[in-house]
Amino acid sequence: MRPPPAPARGSALLIAMVLLSVVATLAAGMVWQQWQAVQVETAERARAQAAWLAQGATDWARLILREDLVTDGRRGDPDFTDTPSEAWAQPLAEARLSSFLAVDREHNAEAGGPELFLSGQITDAQARYNLRHLLANNQVDPKQLAVLQRLCTSAGLGSDVAQQLADGLLAATLAADAAAPLPPQRVADLVWLGLDEAVLARLAPLVVLLPVATPVNLNTASREVLGAVLGLDAGSADRLVQARQQARTPAQKKQGFASLDVARQVLGPAVKLEEREVDVKTAFFEVHGRLRQGAQVVEEQALVERRSGPRVLVLYRTRAAQVLATP
Repeated sequence: MRPPPAPARGSALLIAMVLLSVVATLAAGMVWQQWQAVQVETAERARAQAAWLAQGATDWARLILREDLVTDGRRGDPDFTDTPSEAWAQPLAEARLSSFLAVDREHNAEAGGPELFLSGQITDAQARYNLRHLLANNQVDPKQLAVLQRLCTSAGLGSDVAQQLADGLLAATLAADAAAPLPPQRVADLVWLGLDEAVLARLAPLVVLLPVATPVNLNTASREVLGAVLGLDAGSADRLVQARQQARTPAQKKQGFASLDVARQVLGPAVKLEEREVDVKTAFFEVHGRLRQGAQVVEEQALVERRSGPRVLVLYRTRAAQVLATP
């Protein structure tokens, strides 16, 4: 007789090892999912915090513009002139955010808090030519089309770009059929009219799209914009820029033309200054803010309108986030 087979002594150990491996795999997966959820929540919280801080920078710019209007009222300046020598026009270089929030070292970022850096600038939106002037009575204004053609020439573009832009704005405004493009609200939206990015990059420093037609500010516009709007040659536009740099308001507080009458004295009777086309004050401003925390950057751009009251309203804002490349 053959002896009975030996019992499988290692089967229980093998089953235990298999169960232990399954449990370890499941536990590792749960830990990884939990870690991923924590990382996503941390990133979302940091993004929301940065967005609120960037919005606070825009509100800070609104306060500066409001105080500028109030200060002009206290000086008795009825025209409320806006010039590049005012506080709102000075850019804010990148600075540690804690330096604006607290002086106490215990609440300063140097005491172990997050490294947050803020920079920004307020620019005069009416320092550029407003494309709203192109259309009048549901048709292209030939005089304003000539202004845009001069701007395109100074930007190194052909006159056909001005005609394409004017026709596109007219079609988008009338919207006669479903194939018509949407009415653009910003310069970046002009791609809807068939303009490419290279053309927009050249036009962006010279033109703007505001909710209503607005005059160009003689105190802040570039020589290219002044030459195109007033029909001046390059030499006359340069002399106008130099004259406004030497001019002072009656209170000697600002650098620039105090009124259109002062600018008329500089240009002479040959150049007609119409209040619909040019002015020495501004109602629309662009606010650019940038918040950096390590490699994370949040940028916000807003268009604000300053009204009497005084009130500064945000018309729209755009926000973008990016990660800086590490060397």
